[in-house]
Amino acid sequence: MDQLSRRDFLKLLAIAMLLNSHHRIGGLNPQRNEQDTAGKKLPNILILVFDTLSAKHIPFLGYNRETTPNLASFADRATVFHRHYAGGNFTVPGTASLLTGVYPWSHRGLHIYGTLKPEYADRNIFAAFADDYFISAYTHNALVMNLFNQFQKHLDQIIPMRDLAIRSKAVTDRLFPKDYATSFWAERVIRGSGLDMPSSLFLSLLKVAEDFNPDTPQDLARTYGDQYPHGLPTHTVGFYFLLEDAIDWIKAQVAIMPQPFLGYYHLLPPHEPYRPRKEFINLFMDGWKPEKKPALRFSQGKSEGELIARRRNYDEYLAYVDAEFGRLYQHLERTGVLETTYVIVTSDHGQLFERGIHGHLTSTLYDPITNIPLLISRPGVKARQDIYSPTSCVDLLPTFLYLAGKTIPDWCEGQLLPAFGNMHSDPDRRIYVVEAKSNPKIGPLEKCTLAMIGERYKLISYLGYGSYRDVFELYDLVNDPDEMHDLSQTEPRIAEDMLDELAVVLSEKKN
Repeated sequence: MDQLSRRDFLKLLAIAMLLNSHHRIGGLNPQRNEQDTAGKKLPNILILVFDTLSAKHIPFLGYNRETTPNLASFADRATVFHRHYAGGNFTVPGTASLLTGVYPWSHRGLHIYGTLKPEYADRNIFAAFADDYFISAYTHNALVMNLFNQFQKHLDQIIPMRDLAIRSKAVTDRLFPKDYATSFWAERVIRGSGLDMPSSLFLSLLKVAEDFNPDTPQDLARTYGDQYPHGLPTHTVGFYFLLEDAIDWIKAQVAIMPQPFLGYYHLLPPHEPYRPRKEFINLFMDGWKPEKKPALRFSQGKSEGELIARRRNYDEYLAYVDAEFGRLYQHLERTGVLETTYVIVTSDHGQLFERGIHGHLTSTLYDPITNIPLLISRPGVKARQDIYSPTSCVDLLPTFLYLAGKTIPDWCEGQLLPAFGNMHSDPDRRIYVVEAKSNPKIGPLEKCTLAMIGERYKLISYLGYGSYRDVFELYDLVNDPDEMHDLSQTEPRIAEDMLDELAVVLSEKKN
């Protein structure tokens, strides 16, 4: 299928998905007409999450390379948060905190393949808006799809990953579409780390289902190799996709969804592997080298040369992501969607290319992993506003409840965002980031890394890591935003006060 016809197909697919409950996990709720609360028309909410997008790689937030010109154009009409933080340093805790309005120590999505405590099936942004909004969700990321499975009764539409895939070798979700979490993880156990099916009689049935998509990686290379010399974007076992297809589908979707709608679309790029279109490859062969940072803890032993090369590959992939975002932004502007819709651009966590570490599945919490973008465009507003106070992803849920005239629940740990109901910055506020994938799901956090961020200082505390047991770092983010100088020894009183404060918070979060 050529690219043009594929895009036309995706437009038709968007309509079919709204008409056919076969494309929904958890069934179809009645479509809603435009809602009116106390005589006020409710705005649409469109949340775009680009996985693994670090604020430290965005030029209008201080980066050296021009990676995101289209995002910069969007920023000119948005509220831009310069010190916004994820709830964790990888997908599950970061995404779950955004969706629930609480930190990982409360929702307990602590692990790579984790789920949340059962009560958060009804404590999330989808549940909060379900009475008045049409709720639609899609992701390229299987870990996020696992979370959607917990929230499915509050979603009008969950698009299966395979529906926007070029090729998806996963099959058990076809057989058990209402039990995605169980079927997906069962398939991972059956397959192990490889792509081939076992040969038992029962499991050979999965091979039959797999043959729904007979294209091989070699077929894909012949079809798409010229445009994607590094290979197609991919995630999980045998799953290949084009970001272009997801963008085209979202463009069609916003035109046909019942209003008001809340759309949450979690797109995988720029998550590794870094596979941009050909015109972005070698875009940043500029010889630039960031200042080398000290390798303090949990170094993977990556050389500076390797980290510089991986950073360059990431930046190329990010430029590709930005170009695709630009197509969507121009469409939203041209069709008037921006006049009726809050558009939020953010991420679940960032990416690290320093201190001997590449990636985000680390036990460190430096700002390139935890500082993520947040841009919010208000309906009909075309002026830029910059916010420099520390904010957290847990603030999104209470803020949008407030904007929709809804009650903010007492279990929510976030606050109203500055300029969106919170008119006075609190200089004493603390933001938290939690890394606890080595800790049991239930019980006190005894093996973990915690970051506590204030208006000026950031404390990183390492608990229960053997040789790193009960050590900490302290940074002055105002005068040292690159975290080059650990002040834990030269400013012991500040560090001790913050440690005592953190201990009090932890004592309240035992399970």
